[in-house]
Amino acid sequence: QVHLVESGGGLVQPGGSLRLSCAASGFNFEQYSISWFRQAPGQEREGVSCISSRDGSTYYTNSVKGRFTISRDNAKNTVYLQMSSLKPEDTAVYTCALDRPDCTYFNGGTYPGPDDWARGTQVTVSS
Repeated sequence: QVHLVESGGGLVQPGGSLRLSCAASGFNFEQYSISWFRQAPGQEREGVSCISSRDGSTYYTNSVKGRFTISRDNAKNTVYLQMSSLKPEDTAVYTCALDRPDCTYFNGGTYPGPDDWARGTQVTVSS
C-alpha cells in the first residue's frame, strides 16, 4: 500500500527558505518518479516540480525555476523540495504524489490516481 508523508511546512517570511520532505513506503520507491503539487485557496492545483526515477531528470513550473530544487535519496525513500527566495504567492498546501518514470503526469498537466497522494503540508509565506 502506497504511503507518502510530507514534513517541513510552516510559516516563513518573504525571501526565506523551507525544505519539504516526502517520505515513502509500501512500494518500490526507485521505480517511481515523485511530483510536488500545490493548491492555494480558490485556485486550481498546480504542478510544482518532479524528479524522474528513470534518470534523475528534474522538472519545474516556470514560477519556481531558479528558486526551488527537487532531489531524492533512494536509500532513505525520500524526496526533498528545497524552496528558497519564497514569495507570498508560494503560499499553498503542498502535496507529493507518485508519478510515472518520465514524470508523465507532471509534464502532461494531469494528476496521479487518488491513492497515490500524501495528505499535504501548509506553506505560508507572510511577514
